[in-house]
Amino acid sequence: MAAHQQLLYHIVFSTKERRPFLQDDSFREDVWAYMAGIAKNLGGFAIRIGGYHDHAHLLVRIPAKVAVSDFVGKLKANTSKHINESRGVGMKFHWQDGYGAFTVSPSQQDAVVAYIDRQVEHHRKQSFQEEFLQILKRHKVDYDSKYIWE
Repeated sequence: MAAHQQLLYHIVFSTKERRPFLQDDSFREDVWAYMAGIAKNLGGFAIRIGGYHDHAHLLVRIPAKVAVSDFVGKLKANTSKHINESRGVGMKFHWQDGYGAFTVSPSQQDAVVAYIDRQVEHHRKQSFQEEFLQILKRHKVDYDSKYIWE
């Protein structure tokens, strides 16, 4: 029998030191579109990409043969290179070293898409740090507060 898998992830990461490099709406949308292309080149599929001035949220399908850490590492490296070579942001752009990756049931896909779509509104009331800690708690991920932020 062939292997049949549906591997859906909500991936979250911020800019280095949570600097607000992604403030311009048009620039931010270009970054999300570029990420979608990188995801496709890596064999994945971006269902939704969004975020705010200092971070990104991705809802993606990743092939079983690709490790999540490899997927995220290549995605971040390629987008950083693209931003630094073609867009320029006044100083060297970097994503943070780490990330959060959370499995998503297909039955929750629409809810995660809606959550990503509401990022701008959401961050009028809550910082990225507060949001990320809530996501970790919701998914029951243990973490050491000494090492959560770079």
